[in-house]
Amino acid sequence: MGKKERAQERREQRRQEISLLRTIPYSDQQRWWSNETMAVVTGSNRGIGFEIAHQLASHGLTVVLTSRETRVGEEATKIMQEKGLNVVFHQLDIVDPASIETFSDWIKENYDGLDILINNAGVNFNFGTDNSVEYAETVIRTNYFGTKSMIKAMIPLMKPSPFGARIVNVTSRLGRLNGRRNRIANVSLRQQLEDNDSLSEELIDSTVNSFLEQVKNGTWESAGWPQVFTDYSLSKLAANAYTRLMARILSDQPEGHKIYMNCYCPGWVKTAMTDWAGHTSPEVAADTAVWLALISDQFVSACRLHKICKLY
Repeated sequence: MGKKERAQERREQRRQEISLLRTIPYSDQQRWWSNETMAVVTGSNRGIGFEIAHQLASHGLTVVLTSRETRVGEEATKIMQEKGLNVVFHQLDIVDPASIETFSDWIKENYDGLDILINNAGVNFNFGTDNSVEYAETVIRTNYFGTKSMIKAMIPLMKPSPFGARIVNVTSRLGRLNGRRNRIANVSLRQQLEDNDSLSEELIDSTVNSFLEQVKNGTWESAGWPQVFTDYSLSKLAANAYTRLMARILSDQPEGHKIYMNCYCPGWVKTAMTDWAGHTSPEVAADTAVWLALISDQFVSACRLHKICKLY
């Protein structure tokens, strides 16, 4: 058996292992949630987010579908409601502090908090071999700072539970620290970001802000940033690092108030973000987020999951 065949065999074995793990939350014995369990999915009017909301609602949870645009969000919600699913809509723009505050107040007033947060909202402006950084500020502001703002706003609203609240961040393997082409060339910085003891919010912020400053002055190309979809990759690297940081901080929560945080890569998905060039359906891409949100007696935190990889 050649190297290529062995690699394919390993991938298939990993797919089967993950497929087995994904069956765990859906058995009656493992069903910890009810129709009063509240899940919020950002950017869920279409694509992966829509399918995550659909699958969670299909399992009997109450789901808040969110969208920057009210009209499209209401239309997406109506589709699910017509299927008898318990889905409600609220406008939300994760880069707008006022929008997040309004949303937080609405959640608190109407539902007394939430149990699950899926941070799916994100943007990308490159397709194929493009690697423009024209919209780098928007990409970083949305994919990293917007996600971080949602996490900070929702953590105080997480309901106490013996099963723990859950936060799942939809990120990307392009944000790996040690990818062959998509990694930070600065070894010292990479080691700091890898080291849980030195990892901090200030370090992550300064990393992305340094990149944005170099974009403005035109020096980013020679600075050793990721080589593919540079702005998007760095935004997801930051989101991955922040997931690890917050999972570590939240691990000190007392029993009954635990919050488990993970991130995963959905793969290359057929959505508007990939210009419909992906090879994975939104339905398949969404199921890992749902699995991480609903898992009960095999608690995991600060782990990353790819569609064909083990937890690592």
